[in-house]
Amino acid sequence: MRPISDHDVNEFLLGRSSNSYEFFGAHLLREHGEVYATEFTVYAPNAKEVRLIAEFNQFEGWKHVLTKIHHAGIYRIEIPGNYEWSTYKYEIHTHSGRILYKADPYGYYAELRPGTASKVYDIVGYPWKDQDWFYTKKKSYEQPLLIYEVHLGSWRRKFGGFKPYNEVVDELVIYIKEQGFTHVELMPVYEHPLDDSWGYQGTGFFAATSRYGVPKDFMYFIERMHQEGIGVIQDWVLGHICKDAHGLSFFDGTPLYEFNDRDRRENVTWGTDNLDFSKGITRSFMLSALNFWVEYFHVDGFRIDAVSNLIYYLGNREKGTNTDAINFLRQISYHLFGKDDRILFMAEDSTDFPHVTHPVDMGGIGFNYKWNMGFMNDVLRYFKEDPIHRKYHHGKITFGLVYAFNEQFVLPFSHDEVVHMKGSLINKMPGDYFQKFANWRLLLTLWMTHPGKKLLFMGQEFASFSEWAFQKELDWNLFDFPAHQMANRFFRDLAQVYRHHDALYQYDHHPKGFEWSVVNDEAQSVFSFIRRSDTETLVIILNMTPNVHEFYEIGVPKFGRYEEILNSDKDIYFGSNQYNGVQLHTVKRQTNQFQYYIKPKLGPLSGIILRHKK
Repeated sequence: MRPISDHDVNEFLLGRSSNSYEFFGAHLLREHGEVYATEFTVYAPNAKEVRLIAEFNQFEGWKHVLTKIHHAGIYRIEIPGNYEWSTYKYEIHTHSGRILYKADPYGYYAELRPGTASKVYDIVGYPWKDQDWFYTKKKSYEQPLLIYEVHLGSWRRKFGGFKPYNEVVDELVIYIKEQGFTHVELMPVYEHPLDDSWGYQGTGFFAATSRYGVPKDFMYFIERMHQEGIGVIQDWVLGHICKDAHGLSFFDGTPLYEFNDRDRRENVTWGTDNLDFSKGITRSFMLSALNFWVEYFHVDGFRIDAVSNLIYYLGNREKGTNTDAINFLRQISYHLFGKDDRILFMAEDSTDFPHVTHPVDMGGIGFNYKWNMGFMNDVLRYFKEDPIHRKYHHGKITFGLVYAFNEQFVLPFSHDEVVHMKGSLINKMPGDYFQKFANWRLLLTLWMTHPGKKLLFMGQEFASFSEWAFQKELDWNLFDFPAHQMANRFFRDLAQVYRHHDALYQYDHHPKGFEWSVVNDEAQSVFSFIRRSDTETLVIILNMTPNVHEFYEIGVPKFGRYEEILNSDKDIYFGSNQYNGVQLHTVKRQTNQFQYYIKPKLGPLSGIILRHKK
């Protein structure tokens, strides 16, 4: 652990420190490669006294009183000996006479819940073997980006509890590759006290949760993903913190990192405290935490939760814009992209605040992706309608293209949509058993071919009927049933079409890659659009009703033949097998805005992808 200088302190207080974990927290001190002491450093400016309680002093704080080494409120103690794996907390004595027992804000590891103490852990020295990944990975903008959102504690389980990082990864990485995903996004795996929070109420932002093993086990997890060409995205709550007594909340008896005033501090919806980014120490803490996961865990990016609560106070436009939080997001963007311009920095944002995904130097907030919550909500509402009524909701499919290129979007079907009595994706679909699967395939065809990158929550790739329940693993037994086997075969084939046809991703964020062909056929609820790249042209057709069209005229932009490369109604996918087995030849006649047309057969509730051949 290096000494803390006045420059370090000033950078920390001014909100410019991205490496404060180097001088705060518990560190093993070495000389000639051997550990000779363990050092503890904590920031508690409003404390009267700080003591250390630990296994090695029988949790009697009077034995180890920290010394105030800087007038800003930094306390430190060096204890001879190697105390790796020892549990510890800070005993903070306040001026009011209260005594607080706090976990280390910069702790690298924590004891397993319900224990709340930190553990001394040697974070350095993992022998990384993922160099090829960093040499070969590309910027994502003109590449396929298909993200699998995973809750590690309920993807797979073993008898008696969770599978550890270094066990679950070997199964998960094979599955992700088989399914065709390019990235995995992990719901928060930093330390949190309650399983029920799914990780969204954190207490240890520098600690990989002990539920699944030790931090170096998680390093192995990421290394294995990278070795197989899979990127890892960390889900992150930036704006609020858990209120549990051992956490960051009121750390030294005062609202140290959070808002001082109760009105802005209290996040009643989630029962948390909102962080105040006008405070330099808060900015330094969170910037250092994000930087830490990039440096030590090699994560490929972050999805920032609840950005609307950062843009507006408490997510309420009427309470005004939180310029301090917005400026901090810009600071994070500047820092992360300065480290690696291929990093993913995604906003889960339900507002229409402009330029969220525009670069900072162009007046934007600096994310490079934003979840398209409007697409998700509109499309799911549309698909919940009985097909006979869909003609009255036509605009829910078309409206998204009005703003599709204003930002760089990810199209999410996330965990939020398959919990709390909302139903799984297939259970949202109307109709009988057969029609539910047909609608599910149709929904995924629209999602996969629509402009924007993709995110799907685990279990939806094999049409799980159950809502997600974090207490148990996914319903893998559904693979015993032919309908789900065929559903998953469709998903895998659809993913491969997406990944191997650049018309579906090269111009995701530019209007030149998309054009409507059939947009106003409300009566029959048929849609068709063109996806283009520099090398190919695809025609996508969506028949949103059970009606069969033997010959449906579709305007196309190029003369030649059109070959069907995917049809969701094939019997191998549990469909009725009404597809276009021969190539479709163009006929020259003005149809819509195009000079040519084709007449494909449209099966019931079918999604079709055609490729132009010269």
